Amino acid sequence: MSYFSDVERDLVVAARTVLADGIVALDLVAHNGRDLPAWQPGSHVDLIFSDARVPAAERVERQYSLCGDAADRSTWRVAVLREDEGRGGSVRVHEEVQVGQRLRVRGPRNHFAYEIVPAVTHRFVAGGIGITPLLGMVRAAARAGAEWTLDYAGRSLSTMAFVDELRALDGGAGRVRLYPADSGARLDVAGLVDAAGDGGPVYACGPARLIAALEDGFEAAGRAAALHVERFEAIEYGEPVWPDPFEVELALSGDIVTVQPGQSVLEAIEEQSPTTMVLSSCRRGTCGTCEVPVLEGEIEHRDSVLTPLEREQSAVMMVCVSRAACPRIVLDA
Repeated sequence: MSYFSDVERDLVVAARTVLADGIVALDLVAHNGRDLPAWQPGSHVDLIFSDARVPAAERVERQYSLCGDAADRSTWRVAVLREDEGRGGSVRVHEEVQVGQRLRVRGPRNHFAYEIVPAVTHRFVAGGIGITPLLGMVRAAARAGAEWTLDYAGRSLSTMAFVDELRALDGGAGRVRLYPADSGARLDVAGLVDAAGDGGPVYACGPARLIAALEDGFEAAGRAAALHVERFEAIEYGEPVWPDPFEVELALSGDIVTVQPGQSVLEAIEEQSPTTMVLSSCRRGTCGTCEVPVLEGEIEHRDSVLTPLEREQSAVMMVCVSRAACPRIVLDA
């Protein structure tokens, strides 16, 4: 199940903490001290750095997983890895955001919902900053008394966030296994797939290469349904299956827009039906903000959010990247 909120609010940066080399945490609170909305492990929020008057396509908005304690309604915590070759959001957090500053925040949203399943082992697999959505899940599993393990890989121990907190949750039971690459440690994906043969769920987040290896391994073992993943890198796709222009009927407004090759559905709507409101953020198919219900037509899903079953059902599409696989589709927008 997914959970969504498109509400925007101004929150105050109550604390700024260095968690590891290149990673800082921001603790966000309401300016009046009130509780913030509840959230589920796996949720993320959008940090909005641009003024509302900036055109949507030019706004700087970035998505960060909530990694605090979901039981603490007073604070939302995000952890941000500095990426100098990224799109600029993380550099702004590291260089500009200070304690006492107000930030515009949208959400929370959750396409990576976690569910406690009794009597099985819950396995978590993190690569680098991919630990952020999993930390809340580990806390929830530990709090519920569930069996769990965490395999956590990183470049070095000094770059791996939350290590002390995870060890405290483990309590010396050996459930947390760390793989800092500079010490020669390597996560054994094949062994992890074999160990997950008991049918328990596996939640993973990390670089594209790690996620691809896990997906290939679980698919080959016939247990693809056990694997739940979140990506922070967009999937690379080839040419669209429908290379020609196509029409999109917007059922609520009655407008019909034409999407040209090389143009996204979102861009066509913004250009040709400016009164139609479709929220967007990452514009790369990784955040789920631009999800729109599909009423008719075949869709080529090119996002990094939907599960294989959700793609097959085609009840929704991410209009920033996904396209029609036919001459005309109808959206509930």
